[in-house]
Amino acid sequence: MRTFSAQAATAGLLASFVGFASSFAVVLQGLIAVGASRAEAASGLMALAIAMGLCAIVLSLQRRQPISVAWSTPGAALLAASGMPAGGFPAAVGAFLFCGALIVVAGLWKPLGRWVASIPASLANAMLAGILLGLCLAPARAVAALPLQGLAIVVAWAVMARLRRIYAVPAAVVVAAAMIWLGADGVSVPLADIWPRPVLVTPVFDWAAMIGIGLPLFIVTMASQNIPGMAVLQVNGYRPEPGPLFRTTGIFSLLGAPFGAHAVNLAAITAAMCAGPDAHPDRERRYWAAVVAGIGYVAFGLAAGAATAFVAAAPPVLIEAVAGLALLGAFAAAMMGAVSELRDREAAVITFLVTASGIAFFGIGGAFWGLLAGGGMLALSRWRA
Repeated sequence: MRTFSAQAATAGLLASFVGFASSFAVVLQGLIAVGASRAEAASGLMALAIAMGLCAIVLSLQRRQPISVAWSTPGAALLAASGMPAGGFPAAVGAFLFCGALIVVAGLWKPLGRWVASIPASLANAMLAGILLGLCLAPARAVAALPLQGLAIVVAWAVMARLRRIYAVPAAVVVAAAMIWLGADGVSVPLADIWPRPVLVTPVFDWAAMIGIGLPLFIVTMASQNIPGMAVLQVNGYRPEPGPLFRTTGIFSLLGAPFGAHAVNLAAITAAMCAGPDAHPDRERRYWAAVVAGIGYVAFGLAAGAATAFVAAAPPVLIEAVAGLALLGAFAAAMMGAVSELRDREAAVITFLVTASGIAFFGIGGAFWGLLAGGGMLALSRWRA
């Protein structure tokens, strides 16, 4: 406790608030899209928040480094774009377990981690952009469907983005919650039964769901979260061994999956808040920011029922609008990464278009086929060259 500081604690509390408020709507949207009931979605959100909070506390105290952990926001967007598998939510849970097992293997078996890292960044970014496109169009749809409410959310986001970008999405969440609370569009908020209850789901291991959901979930989690998370730590002067970190996040993903949690991983944005100089001038004392952030996530996890009640009471288009605003930055970064390399641009565009089309063959969603099509085009172009 001699290394504890109020500055680091404040940074950790801010990181937990931003991390939860900016993307919980995306998580709920993704879980519901793959067949979760309201109770199962609340359970999944609670399991995710508690798992990533405990994982951050364990890793940070163990290594005395600010190891921030988050849920896979790109993974949640993937779920929202995938739709319900043939086996329903139990098949999705089986895919979550498959993804967690792959993350553990990536931490144990270095060649798998290197293989994921060797996927061209242009294709990984193009697949992520294709996954995010549908949700990023939601704010425009919300304005068209519910002009007053949609415009209020978008304007709140835009004004706060101009003043302090990090608070833009939380501001949009607050405005949306206020409208729901006031019964916007004739909707009232049910206040009963808002305490979340863990719902244990018996997994079904369906090969189509594991390939169509589990494998792309693993790829976007590694490429868009774990690898950038390691980069943020290295930029701030920390050099942890990646294998044990991947292993631990994979184990917590496996523990949370039966309760509806899709994946936890190293954080990137909130990692910068906890590992940077704003957390504390002394690099040796910043790990308390990640520890306090973990405690905050556990507390927010216990409020998952209330968050789910708000989402259930709202017109779906408003929740999709908030989720879309939360993902605009990720979409822009993915598009830039997809087309920045001239020689890979054609393959990246094919990956993006096939993924965004939402096509499915043999029950396997578009993300897998997009990566396959783009990879084939890339291999062909390099073979010709």
